[in-house]
Amino acid sequence: MNKIWFLTALALVAVTTFGVQFSATTSADDVSVRAAALHRRAIVLDTHADTTQRLLTGKWDIGKRDTEGQLDIPRMREGGLDGVFFSIWIPGSVTGTEAVKRALDQIDSVREAVRLHSKDLVLATTAADIRRAKSQGKIAALMGVEGGHMIASDLGVLRSFAALGVRYMTLTHSVNDEWADSSTDKPAHDGLTPFGKDVVREMNRLGVMVDISHVADKTFYDALAVTRAPVIASHSSCRALCNVPRDMSDAMIRALAKNGGVMQINYYVGFLSQESADASKAVAAEMKPREETIKTKCGEDEDCLIREGHKLRNELEAAGKLPKVSWEKIIEHIDHAVKIGGVDHVGLGSDFDGADMPSGMEDASKLPRITEALLRKGYAEKDIEKILGGNLLRVMAEVEATAKKMGGE
Repeated sequence: MNKIWFLTALALVAVTTFGVQFSATTSADDVSVRAAALHRRAIVLDTHADTTQRLLTGKWDIGKRDTEGQLDIPRMREGGLDGVFFSIWIPGSVTGTEAVKRALDQIDSVREAVRLHSKDLVLATTAADIRRAKSQGKIAALMGVEGGHMIASDLGVLRSFAALGVRYMTLTHSVNDEWADSSTDKPAHDGLTPFGKDVVREMNRLGVMVDISHVADKTFYDALAVTRAPVIASHSSCRALCNVPRDMSDAMIRALAKNGGVMQINYYVGFLSQESADASKAVAAEMKPREETIKTKCGEDEDCLIREGHKLRNELEAAGKLPKVSWEKIIEHIDHAVKIGGVDHVGLGSDFDGADMPSGMEDASKLPRITEALLRKGYAEKDIEKILGGNLLRVMAEVEATAKKMGGE
């Protein structure tokens, strides 16, 4: 059979069956027939989207295309996104029973979105669930708790979250919690406390992936020393390319790979580009009054805070005070992580709806560009499939297997 004809046919089937609007051209801005077919064949997963904050408003419908957000069902379909982890996130300043309550409200909002959009979404808690969703032409909806403060130092709460479908927990967010140090706070625990190590063990038993994004370097190494299963970095990039605490050093990437885990590259401009990170520091004083105005306007409405923050960033870019960052920086970080840790240990964790995206990756519909770019760099198709989602599926399956051995199921 003629190979070009076969690939074209595959692309046409994908378009007519799933409504994916991939281009058949090979120009720099579009996606080739080969990339479209590969992208559709792969299971494309994203381990971090803050879209949950939008669901909470009660005024927004994930089933309709939106002009402000970065992720909704129409654009997930266009971008060939097969599964996404909705982030359950509460600011670290909110603790105790209030944090637990708010987390439960967010879990409920994700489950309700799945119920209301059951033709498109299905709740997934295992690697097999994700594969099944793909075969049914549905998008797998998963959940990750972004910050250990939401369990209120109670393993029973962790167990309740797991029972409701949560499949990873980030050990900290941007501030320390009661039992672990954050990468963006002053050390208070020298990594993980004894209780923090118990949390990791219980996550292993429950089949909940240990997420080391946001944690201090010492917390990272403590978690690796305790865990019996591979860990993930749900949304972190490479410190060698952008020297910020939230990114991972080469030594950390190697250690994560040795553990069998996977780092999911974050698309946030401030974690991709050193120029952007440095410029943001330079204008921090100028931004502070505007940020205070936004806080007054939005109050505790996190969706409002995020959207107004995007607008402020766009204004500063237009004024030339912040640089524009190209989406191709994502490819640079993927490539670096592969060179350091190996192709079996890299994936995608966008931070959609929670961070400023680079130019050309404004929303989920642009995801096929990543597949095209990796093909152009000479990556083998089987390796691209690993990066797009295969590596995360492997880790999920290994975490599930560890839980069974530990009597978690």
